[in-house]
Amino acid sequence: MSEFLFLGIDGGGTKCRARLRDDKGNLLGEGSGGPSNIRLDPDLVWNSILTACREAVRQAGLQEEDLRRIPAGMGAAGAGQKSAVERLLSRPHPFASFAIDTDAHTAWLGAFGGGDGAILIVGTGSCGYGCVGGRRQYVGGWGYEISDEGSGAAIGREILRRTIWAYDGRIPATPLSRTVLAEFNDDPEILVDWVGKARPSDYARYAPLVLEHAQRRDPIGLELIRNAADEMAQIATRLLDLGAPALCIFGGLAEPLRPWLPPPLQHAIVPPAADALDGAILLGRTAQSGGRNDRTGL
Repeated sequence: MSEFLFLGIDGGGTKCRARLRDDKGNLLGEGSGGPSNIRLDPDLVWNSILTACREAVRQAGLQEEDLRRIPAGMGAAGAGQKSAVERLLSRPHPFASFAIDTDAHTAWLGAFGGGDGAILIVGTGSCGYGCVGGRRQYVGGWGYEISDEGSGAAIGREILRRTIWAYDGRIPATPLSRTVLAEFNDDPEILVDWVGKARPSDYARYAPLVLEHAQRRDPIGLELIRNAADEMAQIATRLLDLGAPALCIFGGLAEPLRPWLPPPLQHAIVPPAADALDGAILLGRTAQSGGRNDRTGL
């Protein structure tokens, strides 16, 4: 095994993934953990990160203490918020060095290797990001509460709203709204109690159900998926208008929503050279070679 190893970490709202490669690019191990949007509790996030990294090094035949000699790079949901980065970095890390940037930046690094281009992430949350001539530009990604348009969390929130509308009689009930309400024993008070404790990842689990019913031409399902695709298209159009020559899409909802996009946008989409985990490895390698620890690209 090569002496030089690098970890890439992808921290999302639903799960955390880690990948270990050597300096020749050979894959040595991968692992996964729980939610790791860094706007969440730092202890929860670090637990998710370390769970994923322990599995990755275990697959490589290494021990947890070997993390001390491995530089790590992380692309994280929520890393656009400086205070969230500071909270995360207030806890000690076990790596040789630790570089963190947004998940959008590492997805772009993986997709274009540092060249001009734009990416759109559509998963639990959503965010557009492009870099043209060295200039970075974010579009969206301001958090579930006021942004993350077209995302799984947004779709989930909207189906719950429309389920209440249908219960009230404001819109006609459909098989989709009846299915959702049945999960709460047909009692909207139980639904409201659930909402008070729900996280974005909880909302996002309804997105596959909405997609499934949209494909069956359920009226509410069709409305929500068309709206999500329109919002995804707005972000993508802005990125291309800023000069990005091509677009890569990432996230669990990117491909399912792609057929709902306008044809001109579909033609601008290209396959990425690599994924966000390899982008995170590149981030960590670059930071380590520059001798910088615990850095953020913000």
